[in-house]
Amino acid sequence: MFTYDQIFENNKRWLEEKKRTDAEFFEKLSKGQTPKYLFIGCSDSRVTAEDLMGAEPGDVFVHRNIANLVPNNDSNSASVIEYAVNYLHVENIVVCGHYFCGGVKAAMESRDLGVLNPWLRNIRDVYRLHKKELNLIEDDTEKYNRLVELNVQEQCVNIIKMAVIQKSYLKDRIPQVHGWVFDVSIGQLIDLKINFTEILHSIQEIYDLTKDN
Repeated sequence: MFTYDQIFENNKRWLEEKKRTDAEFFEKLSKGQTPKYLFIGCSDSRVTAEDLMGAEPGDVFVHRNIANLVPNNDSNSASVIEYAVNYLHVENIVVCGHYFCGGVKAAMESRDLGVLNPWLRNIRDVYRLHKKELNLIEDDTEKYNRLVELNVQEQCVNIIKMAVIQKSYLKDRIPQVHGWVFDVSIGQLIDLKINFTEILHSIQEIYDLTKDN
């Protein structure tokens, strides 16, 4: 574990390295950002967007919270998405979950978690929606991993339901929404290749906000 003072020493080394490879690196950063990706991930310390994607500063706009949720009543994630779409004009929005997620595991346990209860209820709602499939999985680890994947899928769907997404997509065909999972045990990033066309076909009449436009 590195110490508090080492953080600033590490920063100095990082700064020197960046200036060595590109003398104008920080000057260019100061002029603004034009990321093509919005990454919505978990707050877990093992899952960092830039490292997973091999990205540099300025490449990815990032929002993280416990269990990578995008609840429909959360102004925090909604504000991030609104800004990313309307002002940064991102072309891709990624929801990235990860196996061995403590938030998902906690949501599967029948116990009072205090202030976390309403937040983790969003994951329990995912379980309820997919209860039939999940209850057929006998192995606890497999069930847990599948809930991680289904949670990613449902958060992607929550994003697609948003007016800012529907309007932008109708106008410019962006952003594209993607669901990923990071396997902490092997370091692999996995595209879930979610069939949004099929999912949206079944819910469009309920959530389409642009039918009369």
